[in-house]
Amino acid sequence: MDFNDYQTKSRVTAKYPRVGDNLAYLGLGIADEAGEVAGKIKKLMRDHNIESVHDLTDELRAELVKEVGDVLWYAAQMATEIGVDLSDVAQKNIDKLYSRMERDTLHGSGDNR
Repeated sequence: MDFNDYQTKSRVTAKYPRVGDNLAYLGLGIADEAGEVAGKIKKLMRDHNIESVHDLTDELRAELVKEVGDVLWYAAQMATEIGVDLSDVAQKNIDKLYSRMERDTLHGSGDNR
């Protein structure tokens, strides 16, 4: 499935206050779901002594995939709210990263390096 297809299909499931004009809800949702990814990783370390992707079982990997999918859902809704295609977001991100790589600025901090 490509990003734009996902964006269109996932939009059907968008049921939240003020759909079409609610950046705050979606921003908080992204943060919340990213926190769930972090929490899942913490529990893998605590409960399963897993610190490497090579140690994941198929079942544990599937649990992480669910959480990463939730982050993707919120990102897709955010893209829709601001009127851009998710594939354009992905392309702009790759362009930015490759530019940083070419200029040897992948490390460091700041948005405009």
